[in-house]
Amino acid sequence: MVERSQKSLNLERPTAELLYILVTSARRRHILEIGTSNGYSAIWLASALRETEGRPLLTIEHSPHKAAQAKANLKEASLQDWVHVIEGDATSVCAALAGPFDCVFFDADRVSASKQLEHLLPKLTEDALLLADNALSHPDEIADYISRVEALQAFDTVTVPVGKGLHIARRRRQS
Repeated sequence: MVERSQKSLNLERPTAELLYILVTSARRRHILEIGTSNGYSAIWLASALRETEGRPLLTIEHSPHKAAQAKANLKEASLQDWVHVIEGDATSVCAALAGPFDCVFFDADRVSASKQLEHLLPKLTEDALLLADNALSHPDEIADYISRVEALQAFDTVTVPVGKGLHIARRRRQS
């Protein structure tokens, strides 16, 4: 049996398609992905960024093995120039990144997502889009993140029952 940390934990295709539609329709241009795995979701996000003429995707992966696998898959998809894979602890990397980000996709350690959010909040654009996978499949693990986002009065939120559950939050522009 393959250890969980070595598994390729990919989105289901309907969730990936929804991410692509959300990013392209909202014209997101500066995206951070937390949890690269083998690059499947990065391929969808980078394709969306290419369409919106955005900047290359920043994606964080803790496992050097998975980061190398993601780079190979991105190269095979001819998207290597549209993604910058950062190896390291996601919470530490989030603290060090400058931003700004108009979209963040949380798809790694669900328990640490609320800590990562705290580091990223000041680095978000005024109309930022926050996306988090596994909202329905792992509700206890992601509960702190969802609770924190839903307490932010400037954000509208919804959980969509696609794949393992996609939590979507969008910051309303302040008038």
